[in-house]
Amino acid sequence: MPKTAVTTTTNGAGSTSSRPGGASTGSSVRMAAIAAVTNYRASGPPMNFIDTPAKDLFSANVFSKAVMKERLPKPVYKSLIQTIEAGAHLDPDIGDIVASAMKDWAIEKGATHYAHVFYPLTGLTAEKHDSFLVPDGQGSAVAEFSGSQLSQGEPDGSSFPSGGIRATFEARGYTIWDVTSPAYLLENANGTTLCIPTAFVSWTGEALDKKTPVLRSTQALNKQAQRVLKLFGDTDGAMVSSTAGPEQEYFLIDRNFYFARPDLFTAGRTLFGAPPPKGQEFDDHYFGAIPDRVLAFMLEAERELSKLGIPIKTRHNEVAPGQYEIAPTFESANLATDHQQLMMTVLSKVAAKYGMAWLSHEKPFSGVNGSGKHVNWSMGSATHGNLLDPGDTPHSNAQFLLFCAAVIRAVHKYQGLLRAVVASAGNDHRLGANEAPPAIISIFLGDQLTDVFEQIKGGGASSSIAKGTLSVGVDVLPPLPKDAGDRNRTSPFAFTGNRFEFRAVGSNQSIAGPLVAMNTIVAESLDYCATRLEKATGGKASKLNEALQELLTEIMNEHGSIIFNGDGYSEEWHKEAEKRGLLNLKTAADALPYLQDKEVEALLDKYNVLSPRELASRHEIYLEQYVKTIEVEARLTREIAQTMIFPAAVRYQNELASTCANLKLVGIEFDTKTLDQVTSLVKSLQDSTAALTKLLAREGSHDLEKEANHCRDKVLPAMLKVRAAADQLEDVVADDMWPLPTYQEMLFIK
Repeated sequence: MPKTAVTTTTNGAGSTSSRPGGASTGSSVRMAAIAAVTNYRASGPPMNFIDTPAKDLFSANVFSKAVMKERLPKPVYKSLIQTIEAGAHLDPDIGDIVASAMKDWAIEKGATHYAHVFYPLTGLTAEKHDSFLVPDGQGSAVAEFSGSQLSQGEPDGSSFPSGGIRATFEARGYTIWDVTSPAYLLENANGTTLCIPTAFVSWTGEALDKKTPVLRSTQALNKQAQRVLKLFGDTDGAMVSSTAGPEQEYFLIDRNFYFARPDLFTAGRTLFGAPPPKGQEFDDHYFGAIPDRVLAFMLEAERELSKLGIPIKTRHNEVAPGQYEIAPTFESANLATDHQQLMMTVLSKVAAKYGMAWLSHEKPFSGVNGSGKHVNWSMGSATHGNLLDPGDTPHSNAQFLLFCAAVIRAVHKYQGLLRAVVASAGNDHRLGANEAPPAIISIFLGDQLTDVFEQIKGGGASSSIAKGTLSVGVDVLPPLPKDAGDRNRTSPFAFTGNRFEFRAVGSNQSIAGPLVAMNTIVAESLDYCATRLEKATGGKASKLNEALQELLTEIMNEHGSIIFNGDGYSEEWHKEAEKRGLLNLKTAADALPYLQDKEVEALLDKYNVLSPRELASRHEIYLEQYVKTIEVEARLTREIAQTMIFPAAVRYQNELASTCANLKLVGIEFDTKTLDQVTSLVKSLQDSTAALTKLLAREGSHDLEKEANHCRDKVLPAMLKVRAAADQLEDVVADDMWPLPTYQEMLFIK
């Protein structure tokens, strides 16, 4: 509730009044928002999971393998499956047959249009819609959809960020059907669209998107993993691909509050806001009972996601008030990337239906936990299963030890790249706080694996810490199997049983960049390991164990410093990390230059993931996005301070001054401490806003790195000074004059 408790009722068009004679007792916008929230009623009938069970809905709107098997000729179906599951070349002769079947299926389900969906370097999803209907020349129309229309589209290649790859006059770009990510139907109240996931490249064939490098990196990973598996006698050739399961954290607030906060609906985060009397210090929101309106939203969102084949597994309250999490099960990395983007679209759309705004910014509210997108990553194949599953005795699982050691080597060698792919203006507010991993990249292995690799470092592993049994001393509770090690929530790259969890990814980011980095650095590491072992063994299996022991020992001696199982938040770790030579890139401005590191450039070029020109374009785009984000926030800070907070503070100052003067006229002394405090804070607000305005009027440099450093070192501190004065005023100015919904209202009124 607001700082001063008020009982409100809605009157007609949303105006509010209080009990004492209908006089206004609060900002009309805030009071109307509170009234709308507290009087919210769900619209529409409840969903019926009895007549239509959830399992019957899964993939109902997906052109899935089952649908393809039913509708395509056997040879065509088999050819497609070979491409999807084994990475075989796509047969161009089957395009018309697939397109016809896809069109008929979509039209039967009410589709009128098709859209090539692609993922430009904005980090968002883009779509180009075309109608199936074509005039027949006789006053009617027919539905057409050819193989060429399925396979290729042509959106503008110069209007999206390209980092110099495309100039304004060089507009041609192509979308290319990605058969490994199934087409799906996106429903709207007024129609349905067939959506076809595609890659997006320029006329020169250079990647202008997030998807193309993911596919390239997956191909590179498979090639090098096959070499390693061959050393162990596995020659079936089953495609090895990375898998991902991204956990999405987010906030929900009522849309009435959202649209009363220009900073939230423009920048995605609050640029002002005093801490509420109660925040998250009681830990009472975490895993608590989900509020009814939020649960109703979750149920409908999950129903829509299920129809799209997105395998949602988990939902719960997160740590901060108003914060929640949704998590799917593992899928191939490319499909998981597409599904993650689609999930964000669906969640935002369904939240609006329930009168809420879905906030994906990494730090929408200062002083409470921000949101991450923890990417659980592994690799495997249909025949070998998960290659990062240690089994019960990891010390004797040579194949697992090699793949795990390759990851350790990769993360240590390319820690700068891993930090750069999670760098953004939004994530800077989250990383390093006591809610997210620090900006120092390290690996948590847990007690069992750390012990095994320490043994290897000393000459050879002969035992593994066994899993135990947990008994809590209550007869009616069964004993539980106990893991061989604990978990560490402060680690940015943690082994969690049969996968690594990259916890540094921001909630608003595409997971494509982190996946490209992980796939490629591990491919390079597997290449290194395979080359060493092939040379040492000369193709003789009898020499493998000795050569493997030597290689693993070398990796641990050279790269073991990346392993840290302790408290990543502690000051001691920062000092220790510096001694170990680990990077501590605290901001995006510090991290993004690593995209131009010569070793990183050579890595991505060698494995045909990104050419030097494609990589340079991304460096430029991400720096530009960092600078523009902060510039927008700075202009918003000035605007809100000048047009909303300053007028409210001056009105209160005038009210206090008038009261003082009137009392003095009748001979009553009035304590002016509050007036003096407000006057001082108003002066601070004016001065800090003027300083920020001066910085914004500065003529910028054409050097993006210099501009990024200027934003980090000058603009952000200036914004914080404006905020400091404003937030102090919020705690002093009369509640009925304060113009912005408060943290207390936004986070706790559901």
